[in-house]
Amino acid sequence: MLFSQGFGSRHECRGLCLQGRVALEQQTITDPEMLLEPHEGLLFHVDEQPWPYHAQAYIALHKPAGYECSQKPSHHPSIYTLLPAPLRRRGVQAAGRLDADTTGLLLLSDDGQFIHKAISGKRHLPKTYLVTTKHPVSDTICQQLLRGVQLDDEPAPIAAAACELQHEHQLLLTITTGKYHQVKRMIAAAGNRVTELHRPAVGHFELPPHLKPGAWMWITPEQVFSPAVNA
Repeated sequence: MLFSQGFGSRHECRGLCLQGRVALEQQTITDPEMLLEPHEGLLFHVDEQPWPYHAQAYIALHKPAGYECSQKPSHHPSIYTLLPAPLRRRGVQAAGRLDADTTGLLLLSDDGQFIHKAISGKRHLPKTYLVTTKHPVSDTICQQLLRGVQLDDEPAPIAAAACELQHEHQLLLTITTGKYHQVKRMIAAAGNRVTELHRPAVGHFELPPHLKPGAWMWITPEQVFSPAVNA
């Protein structure tokens, strides 16, 4: 069980048990051969830190500014350094990317199907961004974005799925495609410039107010893809 949860090699996991560093239901596990029937949500402790068993990891991360969504970042720290070692060892990957200066919700998983479903253009999963602009915005720019703007190297105009004014220099923009730097390019095509970009929601999952920048939490696929779960 420990091996599948990212606590090291099988040899290292045996060592954790033999050293008395693993506990289940307040009982220290010292026999590495002890048979367990892991089930979703089973809570165990390693070095007194609680850890719920999950056959596959689904994570929501509140990405801060100044982090790159890469295992091998070029100029900034990697978002993966914000995750505990067990999650990194089991190979969670980001479902899409946010620019280094963009903040907000980032989904990660070790479930390839989940990641594909989250980023596939065919799924048209909505992604919502709070956009702060250099110049004032109005209903006119929202209507322009809803009709569609022409981006370089794109054969047809790209339209927003929703656009709501927040105040003079801010709008809430929802897109269902994932082109390179899409939001920044759409705003530029509409004659303005993005100064700050924050993603508060992906699909039906909204970034909880209590999840501070740099923090993460367990979620389920249903929270992203099923509206009833978050109703």
